[in-house]
Amino acid sequence: MKNDRASGILLHPTSLPGKYGIGTLGKACFDFIDFLVRTGQTYWQILPLGPTGYADSPYQCFSAHAGNPNLIDLDLLVKLKLLEHEDLEEFPHLSENQVEFDAVQKARLPILKKAFERFLHYADNLDKMAYRNFLKEQSKWINDYALFMAIKSNRGQRPWYQWEESLKMREPEALRAIQTSFHEEIDFHKFLQYAFFRQWMAVKEYAHKYKIRIIGDIPLYVALDSSDAWSNPEIFEFDTNRNPIRVGGVPPDYFSETGQLWGNPLFRWNVLKETDYRWWIERIETNLMLYDIIRIDHFRGFAAYWAVPYGEKTAINGSWIPCPGQDFFSVIREKLGSLPIIAEDLGVITPDVEALRDGFGLPGMKILQFAFDSAEANDYIPHNYVKNCIVYTGTHDNDTVVGWFEKASDEDKKYVLDYLNTDGNEINWAFIRLAWSSVANTAIVPMQDLLGLDTESRMNLPGTTTGNWTWRAKNSDFTARLAERLARLTRLYGRTIKVKTKI
Repeated sequence: MKNDRASGILLHPTSLPGKYGIGTLGKACFDFIDFLVRTGQTYWQILPLGPTGYADSPYQCFSAHAGNPNLIDLDLLVKLKLLEHEDLEEFPHLSENQVEFDAVQKARLPILKKAFERFLHYADNLDKMAYRNFLKEQSKWINDYALFMAIKSNRGQRPWYQWEESLKMREPEALRAIQTSFHEEIDFHKFLQYAFFRQWMAVKEYAHKYKIRIIGDIPLYVALDSSDAWSNPEIFEFDTNRNPIRVGGVPPDYFSETGQLWGNPLFRWNVLKETDYRWWIERIETNLMLYDIIRIDHFRGFAAYWAVPYGEKTAINGSWIPCPGQDFFSVIREKLGSLPIIAEDLGVITPDVEALRDGFGLPGMKILQFAFDSAEANDYIPHNYVKNCIVYTGTHDNDTVVGWFEKASDEDKKYVLDYLNTDGNEINWAFIRLAWSSVANTAIVPMQDLLGLDTESRMNLPGTTTGNWTWRAKNSDFTARLAERLARLTRLYGRTIKVKTKI
């Protein structure tokens, strides 16, 4: 990232307003970019864009490369004549405040299949050529992904490790039979990716027009039930039956007394190293096409990672295993050049993690909610910051600032009020001002904190599997008053890099 002072907003596309039960890559995306321009922002930060699996988490996706078909905007498909207005008239009325993932998926699937059928029959030669070029460009992953999704669709959505042995073990004859039997379903999933990438790249192009840069997110691990784990078993810690030997997580920490047991398969780093980390390079290349900057979630796993024996009920009984992070990032830099990467360096951070981060000049993260533990000094308090970092009022894993403040101890509240020289009124704006005024090169605020919302609007509660990722903004939230207030603060603290105009 550049060393200029800048700022931005964290808002996942699913949280955008819209009439079809979930935020999509249509008008609301472009309107939000306009809002970023009006407020003088430089960055739009989002969560992973992949097709969500377990618990609807964007950190448990069916692919490290694919996009989420739920984000495909239906109105844009009407403009392309792949749908008719009548196709959308029977769309059920869904909540505008929360994403009802199951209902959204059920309502959208038949409509997307109509769009696919019309594309097959009516797309012109230019569109078909663009489609073929897309498949060629993404051939390293899309064939396995589409096959994976087609099998899941015809196996009751069961995970791949519960498929019949011939498919689980990817026996060539069984795969050929599936490719013949389910060729239309396979092509449908390829079409969905074409539609997603086409819409997202239009969003990114519009953002670049107004000098807005997009910060994406790569989880360190992939989901166990993913096309990546199924089609690349040699790079994961699987036994001969392709069951995990150890899985990922973190030990007990701020978020959980029993740690977090994620259940993701762990990498065989020695195997990855033998190929010059080819799988990782291909993954990063896809993400650099989608985003301008990549935040790597759980960065500390590149120094050492917490490995928990498969079958454990909590993450307590794990052990730290060293990772060749120095070699990994050296190879990545050699192959791909400069590293537009943010290191998510939260949690148990040891000197080796700091050395890895600083050795490659990667900015780390500072969370203001972690700063005001009155019991101990810490690196999250702004007077200890270095410039090369990103300061957040909170992240998708935190409570909102308002919710956090309401639950804080009396001693911590006193510390906050003294440090911020405030009476606690509009505590969210006091936090935003503190972040914006800090020496950190970049400051980011989640949309919920910009709106001053309470705990009911938090995005995720780590360690839980229900009720997360559902929050949505409303059109009425993006007011001229709010835009001017943030723009004024951004100008005041020198975070407006360049005047941006919106015609």
